[in-house]
Amino acid sequence: MVTVASLESAQKSLKHPGLASTPLPKADESASGGPVLFVFRHGETEDNKNRIFSGRRDSPLTEEGVKQAQILAEKLRDKKIDLAIYPDLSRAKNTLDEVLKFHPETRVEGSELLLERDYGDLTGTSKTELNAKDPELCLKYRRSWDFPPPNGESLKTVWENRVKKFCLGLEERIKREKINIAISCTNNTMRLVRMYFEKLSVEEVLELENPLASDYASYIVPSKSVLN
Repeated sequence: MVTVASLESAQKSLKHPGLASTPLPKADESASGGPVLFVFRHGETEDNKNRIFSGRRDSPLTEEGVKQAQILAEKLRDKKIDLAIYPDLSRAKNTLDEVLKFHPETRVEGSELLLERDYGDLTGTSKTELNAKDPELCLKYRRSWDFPPPNGESLKTVWENRVKKFCLGLEERIKREKINIAISCTNNTMRLVRMYFEKLSVEEVLELENPLASDYASYIVPSKSVLN
């Protein structure tokens, strides 16, 4: 049986990309001296605007996307960021560049483990058209855990092959080096990072809609691993 999000949340996401239903979690930095992880999604892209299956396709930021990244940058302006990590996609890098205008001393690294989900044969096609033709199939392709598009990846595959490894290594690195890290993510990858650090269930992850830039999540890294 395929694990999917509710049709209601999926349709809301399609109609309003990046409109989060709940605020992103924020760590109480004053309550702990531990290192902090900042996580955010890129700003609006042309593919977001046009409801296109993007995945690893390199869709540029829109003017609105740049403005969203600038709002995010102001919110992170006074934070201490020692290292920033991003996948090799211009939407993530250009969003991060806006943030780092206030942090010129921050080290920057790319990571293949943060690459967005591959939508395979759906890449570059219209979500709106598929939804109109077959909303149940569109739901499975867009918001399921283990139902990959033709020649593409499921969210489960992305987790098991890349993001779980990234999160485990990231947590150990933060504790070992005692540094604050910022991650510029794509939407699916951010869902999985949040799953790890917020201990979310698969069902909860599938309901998440992360805001397009504009805001960030933050976590105090615990002294013990949150996931074995």
